[in-house]
Amino acid sequence: MTLREQIEDFFTQDSATIDKSAALRAFHELKFFLNTGEIRAAEPSQGSRTSHGWILNDWVKKGILLGFRLGELSDVSIDERFRYFDKQTFPLKRLTLENQVRLVPGGSSVRDGAYVAKGVVVMPPAYINVGAYVDEGTLIDSHALVGSCAQIGKRVHVSAAAQIGGVLEPIGAFPVIVEDDVLVGGNCGVYEGTIVKRRAVLGAGVILTGSTPVYDLPNKQIYKRTKDTPLVIPEGAVVIQGSRHIDDPFAKSHHIALYTPVIIKYRDEKTDAATALEESLR
Repeated sequence: MTLREQIEDFFTQDSATIDKSAALRAFHELKFFLNTGEIRAAEPSQGSRTSHGWILNDWVKKGILLGFRLGELSDVSIDERFRYFDKQTFPLKRLTLENQVRLVPGGSSVRDGAYVAKGVVVMPPAYINVGAYVDEGTLIDSHALVGSCAQIGKRVHVSAAAQIGGVLEPIGAFPVIVEDDVLVGGNCGVYEGTIVKRRAVLGAGVILTGSTPVYDLPNKQIYKRTKDTPLVIPEGAVVIQGSRHIDDPFAKSHHIALYTPVIIKYRDEKTDAATALEESLR
């Protein structure tokens, strides 16, 4: 059986009758490939298999959930000063100098089963959860979260206090995907399987969810999540916080408006100059 077939088979088995040793072997094999980046929760599709360019590997999420089922609460502390208690199947990731990752002192954590490529900078305190994929040259800034199974491209700047949401359940739900050269501004939140395409810019405080429509002013379009596709932010879009009026007498009388993200323009040379990350910071 392939690793995928093993994971899917063990996932359906009852906890009382499952061969725990065999299931753990399959889980640890999956986690090894997650750590090396050879297996991902979602990956770019070849050709035009999907409209948004990504395919979901839902069996990977099944494998991670299997690890939680098989794990037991244990002391996974680094030393006497830093005490941690978690499922023994998900200890902290042990990075070494060979990984060529700048993990700056100050309280950041990377969970085992996350891929962090060479040249990534993690500023404290930040957290990268299991199943996440963070590609080369990306900066994860202070107080930022990269949630479970989130996919982050090359040279992305995830600014301070930005939240890249994770998703393990439902199994068939897309993780959040942030493609190459995206700027995620401070205090942004990207959730519920949103896909942010290449070179987009999310202004400070922008919140993207599956239930929030995005208004594209230059192209006079509205982007929404549908039953079959996630919310997709177009390549090069510059997104800022906006609002829209509520067509209700009470709301009008009290000047109430709803938050909505707005694409104010598309990236140009001026945007590039304003968002450039000094190479010395990497």
